[in-house]
Amino acid sequence: MRSLRCCRTTFCSCFVICVMLFSQPSFGLFGQSSQKPNIVLILTDDLDVAIGGLTPLTKTKKLIGDAGISFTNAFVASPLCCPSRASILTGKYPHNHRVLNNTLEGNCSSKAWQKSEEVHTFPALLKNYAGYQTFFAGKYLNQYGHSKAGGVEHVPLGWNHWVALEKNSKYYNYTLSVNGKAQKHGDNYNTDYLTDVLANMSLEFLHYKSSYQPFFMMVSTPAPHSPWTAAPQYQARFNTTKAPRDPNFNVHGKDKHWLIRQAKTPMTNSSVQFLDAAFRKRWQTLLSVDDLVENIVKKLEVRGELDNTYIFFTSDNGYHTGQFSLPLDKRQLYEFDIRVPLMVRGPNIKPNQTSQMLVANVDLGPTILDIAGYNVNKTQMDGMSFLPIMEGRLNSSSWRTDILVEYEGEGRNVSDPACPLLGPGVSECFPDCVCEDSYNNTYACVRSIAPSANMQYCEFDDNEVFVEVYNMTADPYQLTNVAKTIDQEVLEKMNHRLMMLQSCSGQSCRTPGVYDPRYKFNPQQLFSGHSWRLSRLWQTK
Repeated sequence: MRSLRCCRTTFCSCFVICVMLFSQPSFGLFGQSSQKPNIVLILTDDLDVAIGGLTPLTKTKKLIGDAGISFTNAFVASPLCCPSRASILTGKYPHNHRVLNNTLEGNCSSKAWQKSEEVHTFPALLKNYAGYQTFFAGKYLNQYGHSKAGGVEHVPLGWNHWVALEKNSKYYNYTLSVNGKAQKHGDNYNTDYLTDVLANMSLEFLHYKSSYQPFFMMVSTPAPHSPWTAAPQYQARFNTTKAPRDPNFNVHGKDKHWLIRQAKTPMTNSSVQFLDAAFRKRWQTLLSVDDLVENIVKKLEVRGELDNTYIFFTSDNGYHTGQFSLPLDKRQLYEFDIRVPLMVRGPNIKPNQTSQMLVANVDLGPTILDIAGYNVNKTQMDGMSFLPIMEGRLNSSSWRTDILVEYEGEGRNVSDPACPLLGPGVSECFPDCVCEDSYNNTYACVRSIAPSANMQYCEFDDNEVFVEVYNMTADPYQLTNVAKTIDQEVLEKMNHRLMMLQSCSGQSCRTPGVYDPRYKFNPQQLFSGHSWRLSRLWQTK
């Protein structure tokens, strides 16, 4: 492992300024604030859990997972970077924060987002009301730094120290906003490899920050997002590794939405070779993330702060490599794209714990605010604090049984040169004419996990109102869509629950789910304002 001495001279002046800022009193509550726990959130980019994404992260699993709690049923509100990251920051579902996709037009880091949502993120609350000093390093939102969004001069409210990547994930040849000033980087590994730069700057922050205030640090790595550029010392690792050949690998999704059905099965040899190579490279980039985690934990330990620090490790969405003959991407409703790793260590969390409780990325903000002692009920967040779960203070019967997953598809107005026969409206197409997204790849799902049921119900917003339903207990790889064979009453309940979640806001998003014993189903409510959906649903049968 390479020493983490690089880049420190370059950034030291920035942190000297930070020391001056952090050393100023905040609310005159030093005695009270200094006893609050510190919080670190490490966010990876496109890290799956369903197809082995955690395998290379041996040190991370030991230092965070084994030292704390691992959630086996952690999901995202949307399987795409910008909507998911917006959900993390706001604690809201996409229909409430209104970030639809990765484009500026889709509200990703737009001026409207900055005005309506960015000022209410949980880091802003931590800084302005809970007395925390805050630090951000890495990828923020995909369109951050766009000239129409204020450029790199824009520093979101809530951050004392800001080191943000301009636009999307890169490893070399990128621009950082360092407290609103552009800092360009080239392709020299010793000074520019982004994962290591983020590690170094995080260590600098921990070294120079104020000791009189608790801190919140968010480190958002590029890995394992494309272009999958590994550090030189790791480029020969996993050379014989291939993407896992699970039961849903390279099989036709014959009973699924048309976008899945159009994928060619079996895949071409070139597609399989490409996705296997991408799979290896993704793992290689994660080895530097593993080093980053190790160095942050060691730094906290040396400073005597580890025992009073919560460390979260998660991802903005999952990923697929060959499932249902889709070469590689995210954006789909299936487990490999919506299920993510989530590990947490910290005060009052016993080691070597595993929880099957259903949690989502909209819960991260409420949980972190709860840790900081801020009343989540004062916010408009849709999520719930899972701090009681981590501390063993919650009975499973009182926890939620379902969450919402939403996605609005993207497509181009002109035909993709790789797939002219499919016409306009598709995107993310491969040379062998397999497209990973489209305008009508727009759906909403209820993901339910309860003692009596483990299932997923999804509706597409298209001309068919196509429905997909999976019994996850009997069919964990989602091979069979049971929408046309499942009991009608179950469909009605799930349709009703989906409508409720899609219109929920704040406290109403935390109401009992279909499989919660406190939930009472009233068929009459099915036809209050949303009857078009159910009536169209039955027309497709």
